[in-house]
Amino acid sequence: MLGLEQQKELLLESKTIALVGLSPKVQRPSYQVATAMQQYGYRIIPVRPAVDEILSEQVYTTLTDIPFKIDLVNIFRASEYMPALVEECIDLSIAAIWAQEGVSHEAAASKAEQAGIQVVMDKCILKQFQQLIA
Repeated sequence: MLGLEQQKELLLESKTIALVGLSPKVQRPSYQVATAMQQYGYRIIPVRPAVDEILSEQVYTTLTDIPFKIDLVNIFRASEYMPALVEECIDLSIAAIWAQEGVSHEAAASKAEQAGIQVVMDKCILKQFQQLIA
């Protein structure tokens, strides 16, 4: 698990964030976080089935469908989905995974770290950005 300095470095180095579970509903926390991160200059790539566009970005059904490099995968799904997402990140050689507040899975995180993936769990990416950088 990354410490605060490593989290800061990750946030400074990342430019493109795939947000898994981004809701198209304005009142949802995932939408609010994504909007704020866009305003801070990040490119947010929505990953969610059955939607075409969110926040003026094309939506992809899975991480595998994204045809370009992603710096960071931000997980806004229940913890039970984390192992499958970690597998997908390993297959795609994703460098970092950030699981939002309330999302954690120790076995999946351990597997990701063993594969060389940086992991942050149970932390809001927006709150950490605001605390460490903004």
